[in-house]
Amino acid sequence: MFDHVIIGAGFAGSVIAERIATQLNEKVLIIEKRNHIAGNAYDSYDKDGILIHNYGPHIFHTKVKSVWDYLSNYTEWYHYHHEVLGVIDGKRVPIPFNINTLHEMFPKHLADKLEQKLIEKYGYNQKVPILKLREQDDEDLRFLAEFIYEKVFLGYTLKQWGISPEELDPTVTGRVPVYISRDNRYFQDPFQGMPKHGYTKLFENMLDHPNIKVMLNTDYKEVLEVDFETGELKLFNQPFKGKVVYTGPIDYFFNYKHGELPYRSLNFLFENYNQEKYQDAGTVNYPNDYSFTRATEFKYLTNQKSATTTIVKEFSQEHIPGENTPYYPIKNDDNFNKYRDYRNESKKFDNLIFVGRLAEYQYYDMDMVVAKSLKVFGEKFLKNE
Repeated sequence: MFDHVIIGAGFAGSVIAERIATQLNEKVLIIEKRNHIAGNAYDSYDKDGILIHNYGPHIFHTKVKSVWDYLSNYTEWYHYHHEVLGVIDGKRVPIPFNINTLHEMFPKHLADKLEQKLIEKYGYNQKVPILKLREQDDEDLRFLAEFIYEKVFLGYTLKQWGISPEELDPTVTGRVPVYISRDNRYFQDPFQGMPKHGYTKLFENMLDHPNIKVMLNTDYKEVLEVDFETGELKLFNQPFKGKVVYTGPIDYFFNYKHGELPYRSLNFLFENYNQEKYQDAGTVNYPNDYSFTRATEFKYLTNQKSATTTIVKEFSQEHIPGENTPYYPIKNDDNFNKYRDYRNESKKFDNLIFVGRLAEYQYYDMDMVVAKSLKVFGEKFLKNE
């Protein structure tokens, strides 16, 4: 009945399913545990008619034209450039911390001096990780680094991750650098925007093909059996010889054989206000105030016109398997070693393909998931033709 099975209807699974259906003309079954497609990018209209992102804000951006062009087959775009403010000492200033932030936080003579030193040391339009800036011998730059670390990074990181910046993998702290520029945009990629009619509609268009069948509200273990000794598969109790693409948590797939891989999860509080606008930017970060990390107002992201507005506040929390959603892998040496044990397990199966954030225990942006999925399709499916 089906040539291949895909577990998970997020970006990784849906892209590969679309490629199988359209490029190979083969039938694919997508098994999705949730009651909707689109994974964490899923969006819907709330009771007040505002288009919200149910799993927190998703802003699409990429440097890769082929990824943008591929998704453009399934959506038009609202060309949106995201800006973020952070509340520091009661002021709302641009984040990442940049030259504009510098001049809003310090007296002019001090800001001018620090700006000059930053440009002399690193050059203009450069991004510097905060932990690298803290290593400077220059007294003024060290003062600036400590100020930014204390006011911007430390509190936010403790709330978001439950650990200090030094305990995180450098690729995580480096995602929000000090930006020696007057560019207030959160991303500088050449392709930025939001699906004009929402992410869910993009996924509906992508999966609208007679070769694709989607089964919602189903844990794949209900219909797919894996013999971990022989590698044999059964689908609906019948031997299955096709490929299986798995995009879920890799530790769950192997029944936590090597222990649970830790993640951070999120809890969301959606609030609607009877006013056109709630805040001065799409997202406002609260590194030191309140228990939530940030608030996002969706109308900035979607350009929707409405007399009311909806925001979401994000509260970071520990991930508990089976109780909440895993969002961010906690990357450090111990956790990577545990993941490596699972990755080695996965290599024993010729017809099983593990791809995506959860399956690879990797923090991917959406565009990188799409790029990786297109690459995996080319390597695992086309080369076998």
